[in-house]
Amino acid sequence: MKRLFLFILVSAFVRTSYAFEAFVVEDIRLEGLQRIEIGTVFNYLPIKVGDEITNTLSGQAIRALYKTGFFKDIGLSRDGKVLVISVKERPAIAEVSFSGNSEIPDDQLKEALGQIGLSQGRILDRSLLDKVEQELERQYFSLGKYGVKLESKLIELERNRVEVNIEIAEGETAKIEQVILVGNNAFPDKRLLNRLDLASISFFSGKSNYSKQILAADLEKLKSFYLDRGYINFVVDSTQVSLTPDKQDVYITINLTEGEEYTVSSVKLAGDLVVEEDEIRELLVIEKGDLFSRSKTAASTKNISDRLAESGYAFANVNLIPELDKDSRTVALTLFVDPGKRVYVNRVNISGNNKTRDEVIRREIRQLEGSWMSTKLISTSRDRLNRLGYFQEVTVETPTVPGSGDQVDVNYAVTERSTGSLSAGLGFSDTQGILLNASITQANFAGTGKRIAFEVNRSQVTQLFSFSYRNPYFTDSGVSAGFRVFLREVDAAEANVTNYTTDSYGASVDWGMPLNELQRVTYGFEYENLELLLGENVAEQIQEFVDLYGNKYDIFTLTTNWRRDSRNRAIFPDRGATTTGGIDLTVPGGDLQFYKLNFNHTQYIPVVKGIPLMARVDLGYGDGYGDTVILPPFENFFAGGSRSVRGYEALTLGGPNTRDAFDNPIGGNTKIVGNLELMFPNPFSEDSDSVRFGLFVDGGWVYAERDRIDLGELRYAAGLAATWLAPIGAMRFSLATPLNDEPGDKTQAFQFTLGTPF
Repeated sequence: MKRLFLFILVSAFVRTSYAFEAFVVEDIRLEGLQRIEIGTVFNYLPIKVGDEITNTLSGQAIRALYKTGFFKDIGLSRDGKVLVISVKERPAIAEVSFSGNSEIPDDQLKEALGQIGLSQGRILDRSLLDKVEQELERQYFSLGKYGVKLESKLIELERNRVEVNIEIAEGETAKIEQVILVGNNAFPDKRLLNRLDLASISFFSGKSNYSKQILAADLEKLKSFYLDRGYINFVVDSTQVSLTPDKQDVYITINLTEGEEYTVSSVKLAGDLVVEEDEIRELLVIEKGDLFSRSKTAASTKNISDRLAESGYAFANVNLIPELDKDSRTVALTLFVDPGKRVYVNRVNISGNNKTRDEVIRREIRQLEGSWMSTKLISTSRDRLNRLGYFQEVTVETPTVPGSGDQVDVNYAVTERSTGSLSAGLGFSDTQGILLNASITQANFAGTGKRIAFEVNRSQVTQLFSFSYRNPYFTDSGVSAGFRVFLREVDAAEANVTNYTTDSYGASVDWGMPLNELQRVTYGFEYENLELLLGENVAEQIQEFVDLYGNKYDIFTLTTNWRRDSRNRAIFPDRGATTTGGIDLTVPGGDLQFYKLNFNHTQYIPVVKGIPLMARVDLGYGDGYGDTVILPPFENFFAGGSRSVRGYEALTLGGPNTRDAFDNPIGGNTKIVGNLELMFPNPFSEDSDSVRFGLFVDGGWVYAERDRIDLGELRYAAGLAATWLAPIGAMRFSLATPLNDEPGDKTQAFQFTLGTPF
C-alpha cells in the first residue's frame, strides 16, 4: 500500500514537473550512480536510444526505476537530444547488529532477517523495518517472551552506507500458570498432565516456561497416549493460549475428543510378502484381542521393513490399512507389503584409511559386491570395524548408482586412531604403586592388523619383560595365532599382600577360531617356571603350601576361553555386551595340578542417546586336584580397588580366612564382583571421544576355600568416576563412598590409575 501511494505521488510529480516537449532520444546519460551498475539500470529502463520521449513514457520510466528499490530519488531532464537521468541511490546495509539479546544468538537472528531481505550488502528498504520487528517478535513469542520490546536504529556511515542496529529488551519468559483439559473422561487430569512438559513443576526452576514448540510436542504426547490405548479416533479439537495483562503468566486450555476404545479384531497380511508369511507374523507385536496401539503397529511395520531390507528389499513399503467397525468398536488391521525392487550392491568402497590396508578392512565386511543389499550385513560390518579398535569413527552410506534403480554403492568411511605407542614414562596404579615403563606396542602393525608388543615395566610390585605377537587372521577363515615370552618378578608384600615373592619365566602359544559373527573360542598352552620365595612373617597357609609342595615348580597349563562380543565399538561402547568364560587347567606332568574358572559379562544398555548403563558381573573360582589339594596361594583371587570395587583399598576385600595373622590379604579361591555404572559424555566439551564420566555402584567379596558363600557379606560403594584416554594411556579416576563397610575394612575414597592400558 505504501509503495502504491508512492507511485501515485511519483505519477503526479511526473505530470507536473516533467512536462517537456517530446523529442527523439539520441543518447542517455546517467548521473549519481555509486554502486549500481549502468547495465542494471538500462535493464529496467523502458526507454532506449531512438525512442520518442513523451510525458507518458517518462512517467513509466520513473515508476520502473522506483520499483527496483535501488533509488530514493529519480529525476529526468533534457540536454539537447540527450536524456539525462539523475538518481540518488538508497544506502547499502554495511552491517546488521543486535544488542540486548541472550536467548537467541546473533547468527540465528541474522538468518531469520536474511529470509525477509534484510542482510549485509543488500540495499536498505525502509519499509522492511516493520517486517523486521514483526519477524523478531515472532521468534521471541515462540520462546514465550511476550513482553519483548524492539527498536530499530539506522546509523549512517560513509559512502552511502548504513548500519542497522536493533535494540532488544527480551523481558521475562511467560510461565505456565495452569493447563486445563476439557473433554477427557477415560483418564483423570492428573494422569494426563503428568505426561506434559508444560504442566510440570520443577523443584529448582518452578513453573514451566511457555513455548509453542513444547506445546506442539505435548499435544503429540497426548495423542500418542490415547492412540496407544485403543482410542483410534482421538483428536485435539483446539487449544487456547491466554496471557495475563502483564504478559507473565499463561493459561492453556486443551479441548479434546477421546472417542471410543477399539480392540483389534484381526491382523491380516496382504501384498507381495516375498518371505514366508509365518516368519513375518513372528515379527508382529500387535495381535488379535489387543487394544489398538499406534506404537505397536508402527513397530510391526518397522520390523517387517527391516526384515525385507535384510533380503535386499531396501526400499520396501509397509502400509497400515485399518477398517473400523463402530458398532462392535473393533478395528481390523491389514498390513499391505510392497517390497519394491530388490537392490543389489555395485561396489563396496573404503576411504579414510591412510595407514590400515584395504584387505584388513575388507575381511571384516560381510556385505559382498554383486550380491543383494542387506542392511543387517552392512550394519554388522560397521560394528565389526568399530570393534577392531583401530578407528575413531566408522560411517557408512549407500548412494544409488546413477542411471540404475536397483543398484547401490556401499561406502565405508573410517577415521583412524593411534593404535601404537612408543613410550617411556612414569605412571601410578593403586595396585602397583609407581610405574616405570618402557614399551613398544602396535596393535595394527604396518596397517596389517597384526599386533606386536615389547614391554618393560618396573614398579614397586612387578618387574616384567615380555614380547608378544598376534595375527588375528592367521588363516583366511579368521583363525588367529599368537605367542608370548615373558620374565616376571612379583613382590606381593609391596601390594599390601602377605610377604612373598614369585620369580617366573615362560612362554605361551594360542589359537583362536570364530564360531560365528559374534563368538570366538581360543585355545592355548603355557609353560611357566616359577619360584616362590617366602619373606618374614609370611601367612601360615603359604608356609604350609611350601612345606607340602616345595617352592620351585614347572607348570604346564591348557587354557580355553569363549568370548561373545556384540558391542557397537571397542572404545567407549554404548550398546551391546561382552561375555567371556574360560578355564585354565594344569596338565599332569607338571609339579602342580589346579584349575581356575572365570566368567565375566558386561552389558551396555542405552538409556538415552550417548548415555548407557553398564552392568558387569565378574566371577572366579579355583581349586586344586590330584596331588594338589588346594589352589596355589599365588593364584588366588582378590577384590577391591579401582578395577574391582572402588572405595576400598586394592586387594583388601575378604573375610578373616583371606588374611594372615598380620591382617595382610592373601586372597581366596572364590571371587564375586558386580558393577553398575551410568556413563555419560564430557559435559564440559562437545568432544566426547576421549573423556567419559560415570555414576557407579560397585559390590564384591572374596571367599577362602573353607568359607561358606554368603552374599550378605558383599561390600558396596557408590561414587563418581572419570576415564580419560590420554596419549600415554587411560587415566581412571574415582571418588567413592563405602555403603556398608565394617570395622576392619580398609576404605579409600579417591583412587586413580595413570598410564596403564585401557
